[in-house]
Amino acid sequence: MYCQSCGEDVTFEKFCSKCGTATSMSTQPPPPGYAPPQPQYGYTGAQPSGKKVSAGICGILLGAFGVHKFILGYTNAGIIMLVLCLITCGVVPSIIGLVEGIIYLTKSDQEFDATYVYGRKEWF
Repeated sequence: MYCQSCGEDVTFEKFCSKCGTATSMSTQPPPPGYAPPQPQYGYTGAQPSGKKVSAGICGILLGAFGVHKFILGYTNAGIIMLVLCLITCGVVPSIIGLVEGIIYLTKSDQEFDATYVYGRKEWF
């Protein structure tokens, strides 16, 4: 079962742990003083970073060279991609770049920023 407000999994819970909405298992409002958890990784809903589209397209087209990693500020991961490119003639990193580029482009701006910009998740 999922929360009707935010989509969080609320199976066997009376209140959504993400937004505090009462589920069908509860007929009461949230307890007094309940505050939903704050957004992860410091993302406050401000302007998107604008790196999603450029990182996604570069991941798809130039993924073998790790350009998308450098765009996101992951220098070590970018160097690893370059070394893999030399060792495997670009086969392995181009597949990684293609998959990561598609993942980047399918996420919402907020989810992308929370995961890859603020959360600093370097791989997949």
